Amino acid sequence: MNPVIQFTQAHYPESDGKPMGETDEHRDEMVRHIELLRDHFRGQNVYVSGNLLIYYEQGNPKKFVVPDAFVVKGISPQKRRIFKTWVEKRVPDVVFETTSRKTRKKDTVDRPQLYATLGIQEYFLFDPDREYLEPVLQGHRLVDGKYMSIEGDASGRLVCEQLQMQLVAQDDQLQFYLLDNGERLLTPSERAESEAQRARQESERADAAEVELARLRAELARRLPT
Repeated sequence: MNPVIQFTQAHYPESDGKPMGETDEHRDEMVRHIELLRDHFRGQNVYVSGNLLIYYEQGNPKKFVVPDAFVVKGISPQKRRIFKTWVEKRVPDVVFETTSRKTRKKDTVDRPQLYATLGIQEYFLFDPDREYLEPVLQGHRLVDGKYMSIEGDASGRLVCEQLQMQLVAQDDQLQFYLLDNGERLLTPSERAESEAQRARQESERADAAEVELARLRAELARRLPT
């Protein structure tokens, strides 16, 4: 009688068991990148996520990476608990890491090697503290299987070809500008504040116009003969 061979299916945890362990500033910036990109690609066949386990070797749950933020074009934007590259048949097109004292070596040495091996086309690092990277915004683009540094302009602006955006370090934040029209991406809360500010400015201009009109009328009435 032939023995029955049983195969044990690998288990892929949804957490690596490690806390984020970052400052409020780093966490907020990481979340902001995800929010900006997710809002921009809303309604499109683009998946945006971050701080999510990406498993890249079928059958080996120890082979994973957890990018701060990443974008995968050409797949459903539906929410996922984990990301398996062999199931999705895709890897991220671009990854963003928010560098800190704790993650500097990993972000500048370990992850570039892994991301290049996986075939991630572009990889960007940003240091909101302006203490751990020089320059504070760095980018790499995959060329013939190896990362080449993306040269910035005189102001340190970098072009992300995968997203057709220009990346700019401004006021301790990473800003995203569309290449086709120069528009800056805003989170829903930033957009609401911008619209509220614009409404206040329009109201102030209208009030000023009313005051000026009243002044002109009074001046005209004073000059007219009685």
